Amino acid sequence: MNTVIDGRPAGAGDVALAITARYGHFTAMQVRGRRVRGLAFHLDRLDSATRELFGQELDRDLVLDSIRTVLDRDDASVRVYVCEVDRLRVIATAAPPAEVATVPQRLRSVRHQRFLAHVKHTGGFAQGYLGRQVKAEGFDEALFTTADGVISEGSITNLGCFDGSRIIWPDAPMLRGITMRLLEVSDIPSERRVLRVADLPGFEAVFLSNSHGVVAVGQVDDVVLKVNDEAVATVVGAYEATPWDALERAGQDAP
Repeated sequence: MNTVIDGRPAGAGDVALAITARYGHFTAMQVRGRRVRGLAFHLDRLDSATRELFGQELDRDLVLDSIRTVLDRDDASVRVYVCEVDRLRVIATAAPPAEVATVPQRLRSVRHQRFLAHVKHTGGFAQGYLGRQVKAEGFDEALFTTADGVISEGSITNLGCFDGSRIIWPDAPMLRGITMRLLEVSDIPSERRVLRVADLPGFEAVFLSNSHGVVAVGQVDDVVLKVNDEAVATVVGAYEATPWDALERAGQDAP
């Protein structure tokens, strides 16, 4: 994995800095051909959280320079962290590209509410633990619900429902993922609604979205859901119609 700190490649002496960078937030993106979907949303997310957590304005140019510097390939999984270690730091990492799952996912509902749910913060121990637990039980993802069963989000995903004409998102505290935001501005109308697991079989398709893309959900706990291939294709097509934004400056060739 490549790492860049404040726009320069990380050296051996930066390991301790990266380890101690615990208070902060981040965004995750898939880069293809040195392009990314929803680049403005990623920058807006980082800027908003930087203002909220640190009371400072994000250096967007430094973020973009860090992404360009960390890329040693045209396709990659990139994360950009904004953390405080002595001062505000921008840390970018690049790893091999990830692909969205191709089979309907099986979810296990878990009572959990992320702290400061609207921020993609670095305090992800509980999410990681619960995600590992449900996978050990044979499921693909954890689905967070309140004590009275209201759905909020997955451990690393958003859950959406498609009724054949519009997308319904849970009306609950959650992170608005970048893929979710892209679908919200697509040609498919969206709305928020209180959702419980018992409501899900009534939809033509239930799906997960994150930086990897969009994938159907086939089961939650012991509840089997419809997977209408045409409905799933409509949602996936709306996401895939989103244009890719170039990371390079105008007139600048990729290295």
